[in-house]
Amino acid sequence: MYLTREVLASLLMTVLVFTFVLLLANALKEILPFLVSGQVSFPVVTQAIGLLVPWVWVFALPMGMLTATLLIFGRFSADQELTAVRASGISLVALSAPVLMLSLVLCGVSAAINMEVGPRCRVAYTRLWGRIRAELSSVLLPERQYIKDFPGYIFYVDRNRGGNLENVLIFTLENGTNETQTVRAPRGTMAVDAARHELTLKLFNAKLITLNGDREFVGASEVLTLQVPLESQKKTVEAKIDDMTFPQLSAELRDLEQRLRLPVSLKQLTREEARARNKEWERRRQDLAPIIFQMHRQVAFSFACFGFTLLGIPLGIRVHRRETNVGIAIALVLVAVYYSFILVGQALDSRPEYFPHLLVWAPNFLFQGLGAVMLWKANRG
Repeated sequence: MYLTREVLASLLMTVLVFTFVLLLANALKEILPFLVSGQVSFPVVTQAIGLLVPWVWVFALPMGMLTATLLIFGRFSADQELTAVRASGISLVALSAPVLMLSLVLCGVSAAINMEVGPRCRVAYTRLWGRIRAELSSVLLPERQYIKDFPGYIFYVDRNRGGNLENVLIFTLENGTNETQTVRAPRGTMAVDAARHELTLKLFNAKLITLNGDREFVGASEVLTLQVPLESQKKTVEAKIDDMTFPQLSAELRDLEQRLRLPVSLKQLTREEARARNKEWERRRQDLAPIIFQMHRQVAFSFACFGFTLLGIPLGIRVHRRETNVGIAIALVLVAVYYSFILVGQALDSRPEYFPHLLVWAPNFLFQGLGAVMLWKANRG
């Protein structure tokens, strides 16, 4: 029980450290500039970070368990406590059993986070941040920059003070390149309709130059209203495959399989028609591969804590070091090896002929098999 308490205490500390580091790398680089500039309030930032924490735990829990195991068992061996325990007749397997049970409990927690909580929080964070971006006028039209994010338009504003614009310049494009109209206005206002995903501009005392071939037509308008669709904001609120829960992925897979099902029996077709239909089916089957890969990745990732613990116990004893930096360095190397399989499988998720959904299980079998052999040898030694 003493060793289990030490592992649990070290686990809490390492998970907090990895959570902070991962949040710093993924969230604060996007959130911090808006907080510093005062464009978003601190409670909104806290809500956004809170929604990202479960998604970060998908990676922080296995990394924390591996690091805690390496540190505690390495120190336990370096202080000769393992020798004293063995002299009292307690085997290494019996000593490690509570820690392994703790890792299985963490596998259940990881499964809940990977397959349900994490994806939902990630989608909620994406929608929250998309809504914030839509509501922040200075994000859409920053000062003294040529903005090309809106299809068919190029915008430039000299000043933007909470939606009150000064010295507005708008180029209307045809086919993305050909300029058809130029609008200049000394001042204007803007408003964002997040529900309709539209940006509404009202320009006062605007001057218009319209190009028609080689001729120019000059006009003026006291109040010119322009409505621009926010296509980029629409895309941010849609859940991607990577952000779907396991039940959502299962439903998506069933729906796609039904839509791709061949309505005609191949026996009723000629050889050429059957060959063409098979080719069409193989092409469509590639649409299923990313969903199948994501489902296997969520399940396989849930067992990372057990594989890391099973390998970390004998490895920590063999390293026989008390230094924290050594344990962290070894943990980072093992994590890099584990995630390299995931990254390779993700790169091949649209190539079903390479079975990428099976590749994500390879590091589990590798780590668990190698850890079991090393633990058995360390127990005999």
